[in-house]
Amino acid sequence: MSRALGILLGFAADRVLGDPRRFHPVAGFGQAAARLESRWYDDSRAAGTAYATVLVGTATAAGVIAERLTRNRPIVHTIVTAAATWTVLGARSLEREAEVMAGLLEEKDIPAARDRLSHLCARDATDLEADELARATVESIAENTSDACVAPLLWGGVLGVPGLLGYRAANTLDAMVGYKSAKYLNFGWASARLDDVLNLLPARVCALLTGLAAGRPRQAVTVWRRDAPKHPSPNAGPVEAAFAGALDLTLGGTNSYGSYQEDRGTLGNGPTPAVADVRRTAALARRVGVAAAGVAAMLAVRRKGTRWI
Repeated sequence: MSRALGILLGFAADRVLGDPRRFHPVAGFGQAAARLESRWYDDSRAAGTAYATVLVGTATAAGVIAERLTRNRPIVHTIVTAAATWTVLGARSLEREAEVMAGLLEEKDIPAARDRLSHLCARDATDLEADELARATVESIAENTSDACVAPLLWGGVLGVPGLLGYRAANTLDAMVGYKSAKYLNFGWASARLDDVLNLLPARVCALLTGLAAGRPRQAVTVWRRDAPKHPSPNAGPVEAAFAGALDLTLGGTNSYGSYQEDRGTLGNGPTPAVADVRRTAALARRVGVAAAGVAAMLAVRRKGTRWI
């Protein structure tokens, strides 16, 4: 029960406070990872695998130590789990970015919206107009709802603090080096593949919760099953397709990331996203997060004597 309560308290803290304003542990981890990359970088999968192993292994080991030190102290364990959950979640900050983007697009401040899109994704926004910026925002909200909210909650429910910290470490490395650019195609391979594996089940749970939270489970599942294989990502595909079905939109297309382009297929049956759809998507993402917190709490409650960590 201490794990379940800690997860719910951490989720509530994220909803109320968002990310820590200063001394964010995830930002600190990212800085340490960047320093290590500057010393270890080599255009090879072996170097990238060692890099990911050390960083994700260290974060997971820290979580294991925290779990074992607090296992027989329920109040302390609840506090530690809540702190870890709050630290790794990014749902409220994602919603705030969506609100900022919605405001800029509603005010028709396209140059500012182009600049702001970098807070959500790495897409090249140089030539994007309002509707394409809206599509980029909707797709980023969908994908990050899984990555920054549903997945860490589920891993926390199953494995506690090690699951929370280990998952966030892997996902952060994927965001830093898991690109298909010439520089990171080999070095970032292990980080990208690890993130894919860790998100296989959470992404599909997120897709299912998306349909339920929207009250359109049949439409979301139909688009998910039909269109997700068109997407190059095994995990973003189901999530974005489910959001497309739940919102009755068409997502996908060819995206530019500066040094390369990626065809993400066509997902859904409805119109392409418009500016008004940004706030609709953020509201749906919020409901999905609440549902995921409930699922994580249920996963954390186990029969007496059963231990996964």
